[in-house]
This record gives sequence, C-alpha cells and structure tokens, in this order.
Amino acid sequence: MKFQTDLISLKKGDAVDHFLMIRRCDLKQTKSNKSFVNLDLGDKTIAFTANVWENFDELLPHLVAGTIIHIDGVIEEYQGLLQIKIEKIRLPKPSEQITSDFFLPHSKRNVEEMQNEFFGSIGSIKNEALRELLELLFSPENFEKFKRAPAGKNWHHSYIHGLLEHTLEIVAICKLMVKFHPELKEDLLIAGAMLHDYGKIEELTYESAFDYSTKGKLVGHIVLAAIKISEAMQRVPNFPQELGNQLLHLVLSHQGKLENASPVVPKTIEAITLYHADELSAQSNAYKSAVINDIVPQSDWTKYISLISTQLYKKEFNNQ
Repeated sequence: MKFQTDLISLKKGDAVDHFLMIRRCDLKQTKSNKSFVNLDLGDKTIAFTANVWENFDELLPHLVAGTIIHIDGVIEEYQGLLQIKIEKIRLPKPSEQITSDFFLPHSKRNVEEMQNEFFGSIGSIKNEALRELLELLFSPENFEKFKRAPAGKNWHHSYIHGLLEHTLEIVAICKLMVKFHPELKEDLLIAGAMLHDYGKIEELTYESAFDYSTKGKLVGHIVLAAIKISEAMQRVPNFPQELGNQLLHLVLSHQGKLENASPVVPKTIEAITLYHADELSAQSNAYKSAVINDIVPQSDWTKYISLISTQLYKKEFNNQ
C-alpha cells in the first residue's frame, strides 16, 4: 500500500488522505431524528472520531469493526478534541492490496528478545511439576497465539504482542519482590505470573480490530485460564494437588476484588503480590498510553478519562 503519514502526527487543518481501520461504528440519530454514522477510525498509532452524514446506506453493511476504508477529509476540532471531517469515503480496491496488520498497533519491544526472556524464565523454574506444566501450556502452537495477543481491547497493553510484554513486566516485578521477601514461593509466584492472563488467547480476537470473542464474553479469561490449567495438570504425572490449588488460586484471584471479576480475593502472600504486580504493570502502561495518545490540542492536560474519573497531566510529554 502507499505511504501515509501516521494519524497521530496530524494536527488541526491537516488533510486526510488515508486508509484507516474502523475501530467502532454506531448508527445514531440527531435530536431532529436525522440518522448518521458515528465512527472511530484508526491506524497503528491512534484513532479519531468521525461522522458520515449523507449517502451511507449502500456502504453501511461494510461499516463494521475491523473493516478498512479510505478517507478523504480534514482534521478539525470539536469541543476541544480533534476529529476527522469526512469528505469522501470508499472501500479499498483489490489492486491496493490492503492488509489489516498494518493498522494494528504493535509492542515497541523486540518480540524475539521477549520470547527468549519468556522461555528463559520457564527454564529457571526449579520445581519440575511447574516447569513441565508451563512447557505443556506454552507449546509452540499455543505460544504463537499467546505471543501475538494483546493484553486488552482498549485500556492497557492493547497492541500486538502486548500480552507477552505485560506478562514479562509482571514476572520482573515478582522476581524483585522475592528479593525483598524471600519467604515468597518463587517458582509458584512466577508460574502464576506467566499463566494469570493465559485465558486471553481465547477471550480476545485480534486478527483485525481488537474485540471480545463469544467465548470470552460468556466465560471470561480468568475462568478460561483455570479450565486450561486444570486440564493440563491432569496430563502432568503426579502433579501435587496442594501446589495445583495454590496455582489456581493465583490465577482466580489476580484481579484482587470480587467486583473486579475475580472469583476469589487473594488469600496467600503470593496471590497478593501477583495482584499488585499486575495492577502496577497494567495501570502504568494504561496511564502512559492515555497521555501519549491524547488528542486535546495545546493543553498540558489530557481529556477527561471516565474510566479513572480524572484528567492526566502531560506537560513533560509535550516538552519531549
């Protein structure tokens, strides 16, 4: 496909002549009952809101998340936020050879380095039952899915290879905590860190736009992981029952609170360590991404972020 400027670098008044992926599409109505299409359109760097006001009936069946479209328009500002004013919209031509991978964000870390670090951590586990379990769950086929997956749809590590990056951050935090608290069962804790989000390889879809699978919506990644781990334990000869219970507890409690969808709250020192390591990795990444991707022009503060009920200060990022 042709070269195009990253969307995040465009400013008010800049022309848009881009292929973009639909991240969200809703058919809405104005107060006067006039129908229009409200879109989030993005490349691998950022997504902007846009509206289609006229002549969209024929195109409407194609306007779904994951579809790539070509936009001619201009960047404008509305209520303090940048958005795209669409002048022309069309589907790609077959000859343009557009592929979805170009429009998906990727981890900035080298994936081969992350893969080596990941399997190095598995190899460092001394407990044979845990190491065999991890090798079974992270078979080449399963690891390929795990390696590509994002860690979330929107909030944290929401990019290709994000799940692997997030997991390695948690492993590193947990290893540091073992130095401070040698009473922690290191092998158990690291195994729990590596498996805590294992269910996301089935919970999320990430071949085009990131979304939740039907199984993910119905079951959720925590339960999906617990099922897969329990099944794999049956394939490891004489896997210790007590060890298995504690490992499953780490996975089931890693979101910390019942209202956060954890079936149980942390009840071991390894579980509370994993919960806070997960939170530290996730929230640090999410806040950083919110600041970097903010689209409020000429301001030291981001837009109001409803998920955390505040704005974020970004002056230092603006001056870099």
